Amino acid sequence: MIQTGSEQWPAKRLRFVTQRRLSEAQRRLLSQASQVTFVPMEAVGERGELDISAVREIEEVRTGYTQFFEGDVLVAKITPCFENGKGALVKGISGGVGFGTTELHVLTPTSELEGPFLYYVTVSAEFRGLGEAHMTGAAGQKRVPEDFVRDYRVSIPPLPLQRMIAHFLDRETARIDALLAAKQRLLDLLAEKRQALITRAVTRGLDPYAPLRDSGIPWLRRIPAHWEIWKLGHTASIGNGCTPSRDNADYWVGGTIPWLNSSVVNQNEVTEADQFVTTVALRECHLPLVRRGSVLLAITGQGKTRGQATVVSFDATINQHLAFISPNDSRLDPWYLRWTLLAAYDFLRSVSDGAGGTKGALTCEDVTNLRVPVPAIDEQRAIVQNIAAEAAGFKALRSATERTVGLLKERRAALIAAAVTGKIVVQEAVA
Repeated sequence: MIQTGSEQWPAKRLRFVTQRRLSEAQRRLLSQASQVTFVPMEAVGERGELDISAVREIEEVRTGYTQFFEGDVLVAKITPCFENGKGALVKGISGGVGFGTTELHVLTPTSELEGPFLYYVTVSAEFRGLGEAHMTGAAGQKRVPEDFVRDYRVSIPPLPLQRMIAHFLDRETARIDALLAAKQRLLDLLAEKRQALITRAVTRGLDPYAPLRDSGIPWLRRIPAHWEIWKLGHTASIGNGCTPSRDNADYWVGGTIPWLNSSVVNQNEVTEADQFVTTVALRECHLPLVRRGSVLLAITGQGKTRGQATVVSFDATINQHLAFISPNDSRLDPWYLRWTLLAAYDFLRSVSDGAGGTKGALTCEDVTNLRVPVPAIDEQRAIVQNIAAEAAGFKALRSATERTVGLLKERRAALIAAAVTGKIVVQEAVA
């Protein structure tokens, strides 16, 4: 039996227990390689996953990319990938040689380090926390410098203990990851059920016996026979904004008018702002003053943001990535409109991805011409109240599940940190 205990572990900087020069074996692999594994950043997971399915001709990637070999440890260097834990132990790559994004640090362990143990060191809370504090560069482009990684001090237990700790963490983190995956499936199921509830309410109403008719709208299909169909442009003011020059202090310093960007559509309702522009910006940049109760729709972006919508609860202005939809009269409830736009999410994405819209963007014309179902205002408000009541149950269950996910992630991080520093005793038979 062998057990851990860090009292006798020497501490060394990673520069002294990792190699930078190619070994003869690595040079031989390079000379023999014709096709190699290629790893973009999206192929690197946050729990050690590494998608090695992409293969390229070595001459295509020999320059301009990061080189690595079987057994190396990869660490994402750029924000937010580093903070999120992106990194992996390289295993099973084509010909033992790989190339990838330049946003990776590569650590090649010497004979003093086991690769799996080194991987767990690089995802420990201490390594990631200190690395984040040492990041340099402009906001959104910050990177962990190579000197931080090479100067990081790591406790080096004997090789048998390193293997034992890695095996222990493989086993225990796999159990936690399985629980996390189950919780994520539950969150996905809750999101699907919530979306189905919203879609049915805003397309079929609350009366299951109401006679239906064909709406003539592909994404909508059949609706209650007494509902009307309107183009948004016939019942609402629609437009988008811009970003005043950051170099002009007159536009920003002392600003009091809330200015919103497309990140707000991830909120159920916009209740506060963290950026403000001046009346000079409002006038000279021709920014719209969007009144409270308007719906904001994200019209650009390659992620999930484009096509999402929210309601703003105060007067504000917006940037060019948002469209505002302000109902002109009391015949269209903003919350009903918001839920309707979310029901049309897939359609809005298809419009902006292909024919009928600029690639990757909706236009204000697309929004103006969008046809939506419009029941009587009292029925709209009843639908909104019904969605709010039903969604409350989903929200409570989602919150409880997210708390559990948070606790599991904390447990995983604490386990890794304690094991690689010898703060917990790990016992295992070693053959």
